[in-house]
Amino acid sequence: MIYEGKAITVKEIEGGIAQLDFDLQGESVNKFNRLTIEELGAAAEALKSQKNLKGLVVTSSKDSFIVGADITEFTELFAGSEEDLVANNLKANEVFNAIEDLPFPTVTAINGIALGGGFEMCLATDYRVMAPKAKVGLPEVKLGIFPGFGGTVRLSRLVGVDNAVEWIAGGAENRADAALKTGAVDAVVEVDKLVDAAIAIINQCNEGKLDNMARREEKKGKIKLNAMESMMAFEISKAFVAGKAGKNYPAPVEAIKTMQKHAGMTRDKAIEVEAKGFAKMAKTNVAACLVGLFLNDQALKKKASAWEKEAADVKQAAVLGAGIMGGGVAFQSALKGTPIIMKDINQDGIKLGLNEAKKLLAKRVAKGRMDASQMADVLNSITPSLNYGDFKNVDLVVEAVVENPKVKDAVLRETEDAVREDTILTSNTSTISINLLAKNLKRPENFCGMHFFNPVHMMPLVEVIRGEKTSDRAIATTVAYAKAMGKSPIVVNDCPGFLVNRVLFPYFGGFAALVRDGADFQKIDKVMEKFGWPMGPAYLLDVVGMDTAKHANEVMAEGFPERMKADFKSAIDVMFENDRYGQKNDKGFYKYVEDKKGKPKKVVDEDVYKLIEPVVNGQKDFEEEDIIARMMIPLCLETVRCLEDNIVEDPADADLGLIYGIGFPPFRGGALRYIDDMGVDKFVELADKYADLGPLYTPTEKLREMAKTGKKFFG
Repeated sequence: MIYEGKAITVKEIEGGIAQLDFDLQGESVNKFNRLTIEELGAAAEALKSQKNLKGLVVTSSKDSFIVGADITEFTELFAGSEEDLVANNLKANEVFNAIEDLPFPTVTAINGIALGGGFEMCLATDYRVMAPKAKVGLPEVKLGIFPGFGGTVRLSRLVGVDNAVEWIAGGAENRADAALKTGAVDAVVEVDKLVDAAIAIINQCNEGKLDNMARREEKKGKIKLNAMESMMAFEISKAFVAGKAGKNYPAPVEAIKTMQKHAGMTRDKAIEVEAKGFAKMAKTNVAACLVGLFLNDQALKKKASAWEKEAADVKQAAVLGAGIMGGGVAFQSALKGTPIIMKDINQDGIKLGLNEAKKLLAKRVAKGRMDASQMADVLNSITPSLNYGDFKNVDLVVEAVVENPKVKDAVLRETEDAVREDTILTSNTSTISINLLAKNLKRPENFCGMHFFNPVHMMPLVEVIRGEKTSDRAIATTVAYAKAMGKSPIVVNDCPGFLVNRVLFPYFGGFAALVRDGADFQKIDKVMEKFGWPMGPAYLLDVVGMDTAKHANEVMAEGFPERMKADFKSAIDVMFENDRYGQKNDKGFYKYVEDKKGKPKKVVDEDVYKLIEPVVNGQKDFEEEDIIARMMIPLCLETVRCLEDNIVEDPADADLGLIYGIGFPPFRGGALRYIDDMGVDKFVELADKYADLGPLYTPTEKLREMAKTGKKFFG
């Protein structure tokens, strides 16, 4: 044994060739934490001091290679000064450089996922061989930073500026064929042949058939472009990436600027430039929010895994109501491997649901993500039905009929009689109380909410809603099924609108009052999109549907009359009365025409201004800050109330629910982190400025207390 640690071992395997193996004890995956980096440095020293080694193969004993840096260490690390961060990166880079500078040929055998620091480790060796199912990439921009272990330096020299920009600024995980094509890896071989292939490369180097030193010098040298080519490559990339990333996500453009700065430098100087750029990004609020978000997501996954241990198996599911929503649920369930019965009361409904599933599958085939026989398999897992014939075999039912308590009550009672006594019943309601729907059920302990968001195949969130009588088994089984469908389930307690809609409707309330007071709805949309929302509130209402919004608003107003019952007729009411339902009938606040791809494209409709004139008090040009405050305060305060009312377990769940459910700007981290970043005291002060607008703008007593004592929601 040449070296033995808790994360790394090094031993000689054959003919003077050593194997450095990553196998982090006590963890299911390898990651670069402090311990692993220290041990890699010690292993490099041990290798360097060996007299007669002819080569090194780098491997992993886990299913993945190395998933990246240990992000749980980032919060503490990023709290330090920029100087400390630069020093920390340079110290880590000495270790990667020591591997790169070993006096014999080196090859990494990539058996599984190699991302971030994991792929930077691969780049430090002379060659890379990769298994067909493995994935490689540098996804750091998704955390508001960019590679800091030499990734911007080595990749730009290895695969060229254009490819390096695409990989680093895009942050994608790349399959083996793409990695081979760009030259990021040298060969793709079956996983059980990786070590043999690596040894063969080392032997060829030692026989003089391959020149690993020339390869190494190229990777450590300057980028091979003249001044004009370099300027063109980087300037075009910056303009393109800036347009795609937007000003709210600075890391992708900063990564390109960093590569441009070090293009004419050799490795050691270039790495200093990278370290400075990395530190600058690590200190941004965007990085703090995105890292926080990642950690929240990890915590949510842990909760879901804990529930899974108590869950009953769902081998057969069923969905009631085969419209767009039912079809979406059926598609997602079948796609992820759980067969599903899709029941409706008439053939037209069945047809609509099956067409929805077919359309989504056809798109996957067109994009090359599945073939025709895989599409047929998924469709065969969806069984259309007009009766409850096979429901005795069903483990979990999703009721997705119209959002009407009486209709849902009748359907749920009928279903309860058709299923086994241990079958879990769930309702995909967006606003109706689970306790209300459970009232007439014989087994309310087997019933909970399972609220999907539209479109089902795209939206990651599922709210699992616990009623007063819901059992842990029902929650656990529903959470496990949502997870099996590839969703992120958040468990919430029952109240009108649950978490997401309860928080969304005060935001719409802020919008309605702004329009009443003379703000132009188009300007509100532009301001909120600039703030970071994927679409402004008027556009969002058109997408949700004015009839759906009106109905949900009535439920919310009944549930929280003191805050959510409006004392004026709004522009939303006018849209509804004039049958302007939004995208579903091509007219709402905007008009909709089909673009070349057959998607609805919004266009301005001047008639709307005439229609809403009677409910608008003149015209007023509001400042952007004013619009943001009037829109965001009600949303943030309602999130605070959901936390205080124990509707949601903790601030992390609340913020994730808004990001996954309604597209809250991820770089702002969520509503509660947004309050933290402003300062709780400053937020309360701001809300008090708008006190005359009513109870939606009134901070809770607990929040005032937090403001006084300097408490935060996070940390």
